[in-house]
Amino acid sequence: MDRLDAMRAFAAVADLGSFAEAARRLRLSPAAVTRAVALLEDELGLMLLNRTTRSVKLTERGALYLEACKRILGDMEDADRRVRGEDAAPRGMMVLAAPIMFGRLHVLPIVTQMLHEHRELSIRLILSDRLVHLIEEGIDAAVRIGELADSALMALTVGEVRRVTVASPDYLAARGVPATPAALASHDLIAFESIDATNDWRFGQNERTSVRIEPRLSVNTADAAIEAAEAGLGITRALSYQVDAALQAGRLSELLVSFVPPPTPVNIVYPQRRQGSANVSAFVKSARAYFRKLTVITVIPRTARPQNAAPR
Repeated sequence: MDRLDAMRAFAAVADLGSFAEAARRLRLSPAAVTRAVALLEDELGLMLLNRTTRSVKLTERGALYLEACKRILGDMEDADRRVRGEDAAPRGMMVLAAPIMFGRLHVLPIVTQMLHEHRELSIRLILSDRLVHLIEEGIDAAVRIGELADSALMALTVGEVRRVTVASPDYLAARGVPATPAALASHDLIAFESIDATNDWRFGQNERTSVRIEPRLSVNTADAAIEAAEAGLGITRALSYQVDAALQAGRLSELLVSFVPPPTPVNIVYPQRRQGSANVSAFVKSARAYFRKLTVITVIPRTARPQNAAPR
């Protein structure tokens, strides 16, 4: 393993706090990653990481060296992109992240198509409903649904989805159909914690109608909330793409259509230094082409912008 590979291994261990996790990210054996970090420490004559049976943490010198490693590795990647040119064919490893259900339904098909078209490209797709840190976790691009916080990332809004309120026909036959958001107080409610960070459900184009809910069931995945609603346990809220199949099949019915909140943006985000990446450019192009064919996502043609810039 050469010096640059050793630096990549050290940076991965430092970011993830684990030799085993770093090995999985880099697709190396844990022993190889351990040897790489030991090589750096031997050459530098100092400890970069404090290791215990429970944790791996940077030393003070290690933190300084990590900054330098990331700068050098980033410069190398920039140099490679400039030499190949922005129109170069995608190649090497690209790491993508997306919410679990959206990723399975609508990012995996994009990845599959890209891998068929670009034989020299490899992709690692991370599906998680937590907010991943792109730079720290070595992610090239991610799909995020919802309003974006300010950051140094570039953002491209590729579409919009709706938040919808749904229940099974059997539940509605037994308990009645709520005519207004306030009527939800007399119903059994199912909360999906990712879409509802609080127990306030907001309705209307300006989201001025707020209902404080007391869920009978709270879950941390959209699949679980939708399955519970289909089983007749109560009313839930989800994003339109998540329940499209169930609505089309009649397993769920949409409620409070006159009170739907504003649409939720679907964004592709990536670090600014990836802006000229052939891999990221190919992913954005493929994603736009894929989303144009969908009816559950409203496509918005926009250019990439820093996240702290107002949408156009």
